[in-house]
Amino acid sequence: MKKKEVVVYTSGTWDLFHVGHLNILEKSAALGDKLVVGVSTDELIFHYKGVKPVIPFEQRLRIVQAIGVVYKAVRQDILTDIRQLQEYDVDIVTIGDDWKNKHLDGLEWMKAQPGKKVVYFPYTEGVSTTEIKKIIIDNTNEIIQASLARELKDWTGKELSSSKT
Repeated sequence: MKKKEVVVYTSGTWDLFHVGHLNILEKSAALGDKLVVGVSTDELIFHYKGVKPVIPFEQRLRIVQAIGVVYKAVRQDILTDIRQLQEYDVDIVTIGDDWKNKHLDGLEWMKAQPGKKVVYFPYTEGVSTTEIKKIIIDNTNEIIQASLARELKDWTGKELSSSKT
């Protein structure tokens, strides 16, 4: 008799894909045989974060599907949807530890099922999409100045002397 494959499910926004995202995917994949990854729709993200992602849903879905440890990337319209957990016969759900004391129906359902479990992973220290966005905002002036200097050089052929204030 063939042993049942262990199916792991994790989900997220996966916006501005970074090493923290890769870490949770790799750690999740290591727990089972197949990793199914929910990619939140733009509408879902706006609903619970109040902001739209930078990268549109279809592109984020393609990026996640292209990661070698991912068996299947799927559309996520509801945070940790019980129907998806049932459809893919999920054995383990992984999620960031910032959700540890928050209620999600799918997590509570998993915890109540015999032989199924929820695993919480710590966030990768020092990297997050929010931090990346803050760095971009903080550096916007320098980015604009550098871009203008390149355009001016292309147009005039002369270097623009920069003065930082």
